[in-house]
Amino acid sequence: MTSRSRSSPSPDDELRLPRPPGVMRRFWSRHPRIADVLIAGVCLLISLVPATSFAGREDAVGVARYWPATGPFVVGLVVVGCASLLVRRRFPRAVFALAVVVAHAYLLAPVAVGGLLLCISAYSLAVYRSTRACLIGVGIALGSLATSAAVLGLTGVIGPAIAWNAVIGEAVVTTIGALIGTNVGNRKRYVAALIDRSRQLVVERDQQTQLAAASERERIARELHDIVAHSLTVMVALAEGVAASTDMNRARPGAAAIAATGREALRDMRATLGVLREPDAAPLAPLARDTAAETIASARAAGFDATLTVAGERPELSSAVQLAISRIAQEAVTNAIRHARGATRIDLRIAYAPTSVTVTVSDDGEPVDPPPASAGGYGLRRLRERVELTGGTVAAGPAQGRGWRVHAVLPLEQENHDES
Repeated sequence: MTSRSRSSPSPDDELRLPRPPGVMRRFWSRHPRIADVLIAGVCLLISLVPATSFAGREDAVGVARYWPATGPFVVGLVVVGCASLLVRRRFPRAVFALAVVVAHAYLLAPVAVGGLLLCISAYSLAVYRSTRACLIGVGIALGSLATSAAVLGLTGVIGPAIAWNAVIGEAVVTTIGALIGTNVGNRKRYVAALIDRSRQLVVERDQQTQLAAASERERIARELHDIVAHSLTVMVALAEGVAASTDMNRARPGAAAIAATGREALRDMRATLGVLREPDAAPLAPLARDTAAETIASARAAGFDATLTVAGERPELSSAVQLAISRIAQEAVTNAIRHARGATRIDLRIAYAPTSVTVTVSDDGEPVDPPPASAGGYGLRRLRERVELTGGTVAAGPAQGRGWRVHAVLPLEQENHDES
């Protein structure tokens, strides 16, 4: 057993690529070196046998009379060219260039001869480089071969038959190799692009899953913070008041308020957990209710002179906007209870307009300097995230004179504007 079974799956493990069809194709795909050796051997056999069969042809014309001297040179080039097919996958351009040299060397033979070297090298150039490289290479090769044959033929160095057969023969086999290689190469590159795209989709899917999970954790953390922070802050303030009181009759309402606040927090917690258990439920619907009066009542129970002012006619609000209003009020009032030094009064104002809702929370605590943006508290950061979800804006800072002020503006949805 290896550790790979315990590691995370790679993108290739999930592609489920089909196997190459046929036993022979699978064999050649797994053993490319054997295929290259066989191709080089067949090409050498086809190319070398004609090139060594001209003994005693000194009666031919032109350069053929020098064949005993030039023959070994041509044979050597053929051997080197066929041997270069072993590296045609890695160096197709170099192999093709050497095949062009061999094709020119065939012009030195006493009779018209040729081989498959230029055909196979053109095929390799199209498959392992590009169609454009193959077209350019074939054009240069045939052009240069035709020019050399024409020059040698017109000067009488080689016979016309050798020149014509060399040009036409090499043109036919090279064109065949280039066409087959272009078809195979384009298909190969297309399949490779599909496989690469599939790998990218697998990676993107995993990334989207991670982002969705992170976003869901962020949403859950925001909901739990909004529920727990406010309720616990009120309960702590009430508990401190009850603990400091020596009169049981005066402490009893505080204890009752603690129990009521705990039940309210438990109800909201169950509603949030219910949303998490229901994958098809709207994530914000169970908690989208107006809790401004309850928030002010909790602040009053904690000993603050808290007031709620509602201005304007309340329109039909979406669940996101209603939830944002409630959470902004809770967070701002909670921060005033916890952090406002010497505060005795908390004012909550909700103003409804045709296109927006304004929520303002202020207290009369001691003036403080605003914290830097990088050191913003967890609650203020969540409050900004809540407002941004609705497309609104929020500002928090010292009020004029004394205290702290939170001012948020939430736009209403476009369909409400159209209906009005």
